Amino acid sequence: MIQRLNKIWNLISNMGLRYLFFRIYYALITKLDWQKQTFPVNPARIFFISLEEWRSNTPPFFFYGKNIHNLPKNKSEALKKSFDEIKQGRFTFFSKLKFDLGANYDWVTNPSTGYKYSIDKHWSEIQDLSKEAGDIKFVWEKARFSYLYDVIRYDYHFEDDQAKFVLDEIENFIDNNPINQGPNYKCSQEISLRVFNWTFALYYYKDSIHLTNELFGKIMNAIYWKIHHVYHNIHFSRIAVRNNHAITETLMLYLSAKLFPFMLDTKKWSVKGKKWFEQEVAYQIYEDGTFLQFSMNYHRVVVQLLTWGIQLAKLNNDSFDKVVYKRAQKSLEFLDACSDPVTGKLPNYGSNDGALFFKLTDNNYRNYRSQLDSLRAVLKNHIYFDTESVCWYGVTSVEKIQYKTLRHINKFEKGGYYILQEEKTKTFIRCGAYKDRPFQSDNLHVDIWVDGVNILRDSGSYKYNTEKENINYFTGCEGHNTVSIAKTDQMLKGGRFIWYNWVKKVKASLQQNNKEFEFLGTIDAFKHLGSNIRHHRKIIKKVAENNWEFEDKIENKGQEAMYQYWHLHPEYKDKITIKAKDALGKEITPIIEEKWFSGYYGVKEKSIRLTFVTQEDTFNTTISIQL
Repeated sequence: MIQRLNKIWNLISNMGLRYLFFRIYYALITKLDWQKQTFPVNPARIFFISLEEWRSNTPPFFFYGKNIHNLPKNKSEALKKSFDEIKQGRFTFFSKLKFDLGANYDWVTNPSTGYKYSIDKHWSEIQDLSKEAGDIKFVWEKARFSYLYDVIRYDYHFEDDQAKFVLDEIENFIDNNPINQGPNYKCSQEISLRVFNWTFALYYYKDSIHLTNELFGKIMNAIYWKIHHVYHNIHFSRIAVRNNHAITETLMLYLSAKLFPFMLDTKKWSVKGKKWFEQEVAYQIYEDGTFLQFSMNYHRVVVQLLTWGIQLAKLNNDSFDKVVYKRAQKSLEFLDACSDPVTGKLPNYGSNDGALFFKLTDNNYRNYRSQLDSLRAVLKNHIYFDTESVCWYGVTSVEKIQYKTLRHINKFEKGGYYILQEEKTKTFIRCGAYKDRPFQSDNLHVDIWVDGVNILRDSGSYKYNTEKENINYFTGCEGHNTVSIAKTDQMLKGGRFIWYNWVKKVKASLQQNNKEFEFLGTIDAFKHLGSNIRHHRKIIKKVAENNWEFEDKIENKGQEAMYQYWHLHPEYKDKITIKAKDALGKEITPIIEEKWFSGYYGVKEKSIRLTFVTQEDTFNTTISIQL
């Protein structure tokens, strides 16, 4: 009982009373069915504007119709293959997994488990966490409509009109997902993304004969009630969730009056949405450009949303508070520093659900260059690599400048990242305190990249709703290149996305001394095992040499064993040598295990982990890589 009360108090002290009271309030109104009054089922259809009126006075957007400025035609095989699969009913989920949904998919069946959600239930009655149903994200994925970007890009580059297919898909969803019913109204972020993606398609096919006045009216009515839903449920994302969901939804509200000025209430929603969007950007993106979700992929989500928001504000002769532009630029600086200069990939660090909302090139999902360049173009009118996505965003004048990889140190102390880049070798170190909710217990994790290969890597996320064993592995110390005591985590795992005993005290430095780089990091952790336990990690790297020396020491660990984990890229296992000694200088024989790596959401690949174990309080480890 005392332990349970301690956990409750720890949760309240971490998350705050505002979070606690809102959670109680939200559970109450859901239990009492008050949500059904606020979010009506099958509301009366509203007429706003005729198709002809919209066509003759279309609100500003990135483009109008199929004339995409300065974008040359490129009939790539990758794009054609993706399009052909979509037309055959074969869809790519989370940028990797393939599912044959067929031509008559019902929008509510989880293709991973076969579970069919009820379309007759109000969204507030739908359980999004169920062992029987599986991960609800498998239902949301197609309903997000991000696949339309491959169809539209195919249409443009191959000059093969797909208006009927795209508009039929949208109408089919509307007909089979009554407003505020079923799983696809459960998440306001998913609803917002659907509106963004439908809008993109409507502008591209604005002059199509397949876009009739009747269909246009049906789509506008659905969009209105979707934005209505987002507005009336916005505080769930702003208080209970407060991550990229809140940025997505507040941006949708701000843009509602820009994209749909003829709709009821959008002026009010837009004013509030703008204020909330600015507040969320200022809170969620720290001063040094790092992001409160401690996730590379979710930071890219925010980069894409900033690109939409800043560019559409500009096209509408509007602007945000200066903090939005500052944090957008700082985000670029941080993600550029984390980026591998050879491949454009970033460390597979933090929660990674495969989200790529607006895919406007053929680039692999793990390659961030396109999305970073799009925001760069919107902010600064220059790019390093990509041109296609920039054209889709309506940036008409952009300069391509040379990307240079310099030997440098980057320290992002607010977020807790320390990065050493030497031409084609990158050492990425995580050492940070939490003022916002952590998603993984992975402090003092190290990624190493050499010549475009992620030799020592983060194991990834796999799934958010899966077996406890998987969750513990992928989110805990065991899935990262760090140290554990007695196979436990630095923080105590709670339910789903909850951690207790946040790491709140850290010290770190990264500097160059003569011909070597030195990182020093300390975290106060493992509070569930005892008091005053500290993990110290020292890393020495010789300049221009692929050799690293690690010293890991844990103070006050008691009699428990120390475990040091190293996750190797299996294809390069013969190119890396790792040796460890204990505090007495005795060499330790590693335990070589077959473990798991998840580079894409929902995908597990076999990997290799080396584990060193000692009863002493120190590891002295050397790592050498020869490619």
